Amino acid sequence: MASRIDVSIEQRGAPPVSEGPKHPNTCPKCNSHYRDQEFEQTLRVCPQCGHHFPVGARERVAQLADQGTFVEEDAGLRSADPLGFFDLRAYPERLAEAEVSTGLGDALIAGAAAIERRACELAVMDFAFMGGSMGSAVGEKFARACDRAGARGVSLVVVTASGGARMQEGILSLMQLPKTVCAVDQLREARSALVCVMTHPTTAGVLASFASLGDVIVSEPGALLSFTGPRVVQQTTREKLPDDFGLAESNSRFGHVDAIVERRELRPFIGRLLALFADGR
Repeated sequence: MASRIDVSIEQRGAPPVSEGPKHPNTCPKCNSHYRDQEFEQTLRVCPQCGHHFPVGARERVAQLADQGTFVEEDAGLRSADPLGFFDLRAYPERLAEAEVSTGLGDALIAGAAAIERRACELAVMDFAFMGGSMGSAVGEKFARACDRAGARGVSLVVVTASGGARMQEGILSLMQLPKTVCAVDQLREARSALVCVMTHPTTAGVLASFASLGDVIVSEPGALLSFTGPRVVQQTTREKLPDDFGLAESNSRFGHVDAIVERRELRPFIGRLLALFADGR
């Protein structure tokens, strides 16, 4: 008689069966699914639970700026590869792939715009471009946006979405932190305001530099605004963290964020801020 083989031990350790990747228009919180047209009408916010989906830089500009008023500057500015950086792939290959997939030259676009009929400079980051990382081109674009805003006597509105400094540029990337801080200081000397809109996620070097220096700092609901993510902090400290650690709501409670504004209210909210700063010059 043949002996039976018990395979239950192997099954216990087997990974769960994957359901496959979800459709990008499926809400990760409530699993509601939407067509592209429905998503455009709701500004990529789930009507059922209020989850705010990521928004690309050009779509964000379309949501915020008055139609036809945005004029992009420094569109041809690109990051170089001074270190000849290579991990699994060469850095120029990663840049080229990100440019093809997003249609952007780097992780930030900037230019003159009007929001609710108020002139301003508008700079928007895109997380889809290498995690919104800040390299030399991003830092230079932001610094130039500060210079233009000061020269024109208008406010600068910056929308952040970043994983931090770009490791492929090493110390050159880290030097963008003091560079952007100095640019904000010069903007203030010109008596122009900085309005920072933090979206999910805004972390590390961007949070530690210009993103935290706004005269007014607002955030979208549920955005992660933390120098380091909760998983890393919990592994390092070996302590249980609050459920809202690093989220916009927690930052608001501790005074790091002035207001949490839902996406459909963001444009009129910024318009009122621009009016206040213009009247106060």
